[in-house]
Amino acid sequence: MTASRLSLLGVRVTAFDLPAAAAEMQAAVAAGERAYACTCPVYTLMQGHERPEVRAALNGARWVTPDGMPVVWALRRLGARDVGRVYGPDLLLALSALAAQHGTPQFYLGGGPGVAETLAANLQQRFPGLAVAGTAAPPYRELSAAEDAALVEQLNASGAAVVWVGLGSPKQDLWMARFRPRLAAPLLVGVGAAFDFFTGRQRQAPRWAQRSGLEWLFRLVSHPGRLWRRYLIYNPKFVWRLGLQLCGLRRYD
Repeated sequence: MTASRLSLLGVRVTAFDLPAAAAEMQAAVAAGERAYACTCPVYTLMQGHERPEVRAALNGARWVTPDGMPVVWALRRLGARDVGRVYGPDLLLALSALAAQHGTPQFYLGGGPGVAETLAANLQQRFPGLAVAGTAAPPYRELSAAEDAALVEQLNASGAAVVWVGLGSPKQDLWMARFRPRLAAPLLVGVGAAFDFFTGRQRQAPRWAQRSGLEWLFRLVSHPGRLWRRYLIYNPKFVWRLGLQLCGLRRYD
């Protein structure tokens, strides 16, 4: 049974927690269903709120996970009871543990040169028996039609059951929506910075910061030049627009 989804600023976010998310996704893989999952912190949510093409990609997913604590708190204010944070890196670890038990082959797509390979090796060391179907690191530029076709062929020929997409949001969400019909793997999951976290290229926020909703501040201090716009512009926008929705001054289908 798939968890319910609630409209948060026009984006339909799934109201569940990490154990339920991992169980639902593993069941979909076992059943051979073809789906994709987007992890959704405030920034991704606001991209979906403001950009119709991103909103369509998010709402076309089987699951849009509440990746940040502000999203979790917002869902609770909307009446969701059993909702918890489904953080991309934690989801990667949870599904990797299940994949190692069930022999489910994984593919890692994204990161700079060598990142996906290092991620695969690190996860195999952490989860003995984890099957890796392949890795790829597409260039950051827009791919040509021939390059797109070659990547699709590589993914399909690999026999992967799960494709982990680390292209950053919302690029990875748009990519999954676009390529889902052409890919044989049952499950695509966008996990953003998890590739860099688990290869040591970026530091994760301490757990206390994650639980308290202050992970954004940790990341802003760590990468101010790259992330200031994401947090200092979109976080206040989120609070304002959410307040309008909770007060009934804005309604979303």
